[in-house]
Amino acid sequence: MAFEIPLVDPVTVAEVARYAVELWHEHRIPILLSAVFLLGLLRTYLHLYSEPRQELLVLPKIYETDKKTKETANVEKEIKEKTGIAKKEKASNGGPKRIKGDKVRTKKGTNGNDSGSESEGPRKIQVLVFYSSLTGNTERYTKDFAKELGDLLLGKSEAESNFLAPQVLDLAEIDYDEYFISPPKATADGPVDYFYLLIIPSYNIDSINDTFLAHLDETHHDFRIDTSPLAPLLGYSVFGYGDRDGWPTEEEGYCVQAKQVDKWMAKLTGRKRAFPLGMGDYKRDGKERLSEWQSGVVDVLKMIEQTGSLGEGVPGSGEPIESDDEDIAEDDGEVVYEESESKKTLEDVEDLGRIIKQTQGDGQAAPIAIDFTDFGKTGKAVRAKKTATVTIKEMVPVGSPTYTSLTKQGYAIVGSHSGVKICRWTKSALRGRGSCYKYSFYGINSHQCMETTPSLSCSNKCVFCWRHGTNPVGTSWRWVVDPPDLIFNGVKENHYKKIKMMRGVPGVRAERFAEAMRIRHCALSLVGEPIFYPYINEFLGMLHKERISSFLVCNAQHPDQLAALQHVTQLYVSIDASNKESLRRIDRPLHRDFWERFQRCLDILRERRFRQRTVFRLTLVKDFNLEDEVEGYADLVEKGLPCFVEIKGVTYCGTSTAGSAGLTMANVPFYQEVCDFVVALNKALNKRGLKYGIAAEHAHSCCILLASERFNVDGKWHTLIDYEKFFNLLEEKGPDGDFTPEDYMGAATPEWATWGNGGFDPRDQRVDRKGRPIEAP
Repeated sequence: MAFEIPLVDPVTVAEVARYAVELWHEHRIPILLSAVFLLGLLRTYLHLYSEPRQELLVLPKIYETDKKTKETANVEKEIKEKTGIAKKEKASNGGPKRIKGDKVRTKKGTNGNDSGSESEGPRKIQVLVFYSSLTGNTERYTKDFAKELGDLLLGKSEAESNFLAPQVLDLAEIDYDEYFISPPKATADGPVDYFYLLIIPSYNIDSINDTFLAHLDETHHDFRIDTSPLAPLLGYSVFGYGDRDGWPTEEEGYCVQAKQVDKWMAKLTGRKRAFPLGMGDYKRDGKERLSEWQSGVVDVLKMIEQTGSLGEGVPGSGEPIESDDEDIAEDDGEVVYEESESKKTLEDVEDLGRIIKQTQGDGQAAPIAIDFTDFGKTGKAVRAKKTATVTIKEMVPVGSPTYTSLTKQGYAIVGSHSGVKICRWTKSALRGRGSCYKYSFYGINSHQCMETTPSLSCSNKCVFCWRHGTNPVGTSWRWVVDPPDLIFNGVKENHYKKIKMMRGVPGVRAERFAEAMRIRHCALSLVGEPIFYPYINEFLGMLHKERISSFLVCNAQHPDQLAALQHVTQLYVSIDASNKESLRRIDRPLHRDFWERFQRCLDILRERRFRQRTVFRLTLVKDFNLEDEVEGYADLVEKGLPCFVEIKGVTYCGTSTAGSAGLTMANVPFYQEVCDFVVALNKALNKRGLKYGIAAEHAHSCCILLASERFNVDGKWHTLIDYEKFFNLLEEKGPDGDFTPEDYMGAATPEWATWGNGGFDPRDQRVDRKGRPIEAP
């Protein structure tokens, strides 16, 4: 039986399609709304009547996977208990508990490091010593060094030490990615912190050093790697071997590759330079320099063991190529930070008359009130009257505005009236960028010099003073007196603390840093009037007992104390003007009889000239005491007959108080103007028959030295000091002993420091304020 499929009329199909389209356009809005409503009903039904899902739990990120901490174990236990529960009950606070994915903090061990669980011991410290070598010499030195280092760190037993035995690694054999993209992974022995030491000889041929430096460069510039991938290290330090026969100076390539490694490691570790770059000539002083560097590294590692950190000032001491532009004013090694008028909250203590909290007994020595206002019979009556009514207080109490301002400027306040601060020249000498005039004139290493004062108070308010409104002023000592041993121990301790903060500063030389940890000189010229301190002789005795030389600067306003002063290595008197009115205008003294005091001090220096090295210090201020005062200064030199006359141009500090006193940058003389003044003064002295000559200069600090012919031997100036002979004479004859400046006169002044040669230390490299070398003219 055959079936036939009926044919559909094409016209009918087209009509049906057209009808459907018209129907959709007519009713599409109700259809869409109905569909949305039905889907909403379906979602609600499924949400209400479907089976509940298990809660999504997140484990915290655990960085130390070798051992579980107590807190981690509790979290895992809580998760296991919740697994399979149909529905989580809400917490009592009505919100879900949040588990963060941060590193679980563990308890600190006794050494400041994470100790893991309560039963886990302190973290171990692994020192890795990397080296490169072509001839085998550096390899031998490095292995001997690592063995000695291990003996010093581990002591008798490794089990009793937090250190592991140092490991020696050859840069030619290791995979750099394992050590210099990130620190090594934790060992099976437990958590370990790493400290890197690198001993790098410099070569002028292709070597593994070039490959290593290229890797450090690429790591730093690889955008896929963190900026400081080696920041987890405890620290690092680099020692370089060089050959001065091939490269006499650093600029010519001496230890250049070690310096480059130090630079890149500073970048990769986030400036965790634990000890300055050491450098030694393997033919000459290599062993000695390496031993000094090793001693410093051991001290740092011992500190890390005790405190868990590199100490104050590290990291973050500056970029590998550091700018010297510190917005400072400088004079005689001082650093001054300008403070705007709007932020100034201080006035001179004399003007404020603030009553500071009266000191309590509580174990302190009985306070002493001393009046330096006058001398003579009339002065005694005045002193007796004032002493009976004066209020004994602290000069600079902790928390006072004066204390806050001085500490902000970098001072360390010792006791209640003393201070210490490292100067710009100390920092400069540590980095091989030049020493101050004291090295050129007298042979004093700036990096071994301590700037301090036992009295922050002064009796003048000089127009060029850097501490207007900061340090107290007064004509009499009306404060509590701290004992000299407290001051002596305090200034030494704080000076060394500030030196240690220089460890991470780029460019600091390891050998000079090691030398800086032995103070050899004390400049009592920081700020204030050191001779104001009642126990100044006792303080000087403590310095000399430890064979620390002393330069004391006074302002010629305390003749009684000057007359009672015992031996100092060199005694200064500031001569800021040649006549009474000029002195009043420049020094602005508080004493009414300031000129008489000034004259008496000159008489005392004249009497002392054959018992002590005496110095007139002239600070030249343009439009104040530079013009038409040469003859007046010559009169003063004739009156005091000092051994030396130092002439220095003023340094403008830029403070508003100096401006109000009439001092601006226009008052700062050029070096040539200072030279012209010195030539004129020397000529005036020779006309009077006084035997003086221009002995030395330090153009970098705008300072020139005139010396008595007593210190010219066989046509050569001998301005240097034989410090050992000075201390021997002091021990033999006592602090009031009878010996002359010639008895401890040193060797001849070096040729580079004499008049006409500039006076810059040839050991060092001059740089501009951006740290770039300045070529010698």
